[in-house]
Amino acid sequence: MHSSAVLLIEFGSIILGLGLLGRMAARLSFSPIPLYLLAGLAFGEGGLLPLGASEEFIAIGAEIGVILLLLMLGLEYSASDLVSNLKAHYPSGLVDFTLNALPGAVAALLLGWGPVAAVVLAGVTWISSSGVIAKVLGDLGRIGNRETPVILSILVLEDLAMAVYLPIVTAVVAGVSLAAGSVTLAIALGVAGLVLFVALRYGRVISRFVSSDDPEKLLLVVLGLTILVAGVAQELQVSAAVGAFLVGIALSGEVAEGAHTVLSPLRDLFAAVFFVFFGLHTNPASIPPVLLPALALAVITALTKIATGYYAARRAGIPAKGRWRTGGALVARGEFSIVIAGLAVTAGIEPSLGPLATAYVLILVVVGPLTARYTEPLATYWTGRRAARREPAKQPTAPEREPVGD
Repeated sequence: MHSSAVLLIEFGSIILGLGLLGRMAARLSFSPIPLYLLAGLAFGEGGLLPLGASEEFIAIGAEIGVILLLLMLGLEYSASDLVSNLKAHYPSGLVDFTLNALPGAVAALLLGWGPVAAVVLAGVTWISSSGVIAKVLGDLGRIGNRETPVILSILVLEDLAMAVYLPIVTAVVAGVSLAAGSVTLAIALGVAGLVLFVALRYGRVISRFVSSDDPEKLLLVVLGLTILVAGVAQELQVSAAVGAFLVGIALSGEVAEGAHTVLSPLRDLFAAVFFVFFGLHTNPASIPPVLLPALALAVITALTKIATGYYAARRAGIPAKGRWRTGGALVARGEFSIVIAGLAVTAGIEPSLGPLATAYVLILVVVGPLTARYTEPLATYWTGRRAARREPAKQPTAPEREPVGD
């Protein structure tokens, strides 16, 4: 009875604290993710006031948070959207992977963490934060801009790549053999392909089956179906997150809109719990030793994301200012970088990987909104100065001689 009371007190205090932090972030027009991570650092291992009774409950909530994050992401896109984006923008997706995954992999190898950590850190530096970027675009009033579809296309390709990447990471961190990992990847690709085919061919049938005018029934059916599929996917050694993502893709039309409405509060709650959970498992004392590598990696990958956005926007025929806005908007990393790092932290791959990922995300989730706002004006100013320097100075003309009188 005593432990139950302590659990309620701890968990209630966490939820209340998250609500206050979210309110503070909203007033400052700031993403709440770094505040959630800092809260986890404060109350986790080595923090100011370590929690005990509620940790197991928070772990379950964190897993549900990951599932809901990927489900809500899948609801944003239909199967036809994914196919069309893949066909139109896959060169930009390849550039995105090359420029942003390689720095993470190289950094892990230079730090002596080995190939498994390199695969994980490559994903941490590769994937932009869809949630933070979507909020920033809305705050800046850029939803209707010409470059916004390009930004969304890059995010869609990254999210689709997650369906392949997450099973690979899951197999790698679990230390399975090459044959077992190949089987896992083949299952993941087969399931993803099957879901896309079913969604394209029978999406309306599935949506009608799930559909309900009663928000309560819609919530229960969609949430239950998602957690069930996520559990089956995890049992097949794929990924619970991938299963949730594919469920979101399979739903479309009014059902997707209704599910998005009723599930958004739950997503926000459990996603916040997830960030706290990640912070709880990171000792604050372990961050200072990796702060310099995290800062260097943040600077490098901020520049590579800007280059990625510039290239993608140029391919789409966007003018120069829109290209810089595209690059600046893609800089933020957030939820998915933490999801990927969390897999390695849970498996105990490299003790310093979690702290580095935390510091890296904290830096870029703060810098990302700033680059989205100021990259284009700074680039315009710098380009103007260079053009002014290259323009040859006008030679002063000789003054006309006044006629000499008689």
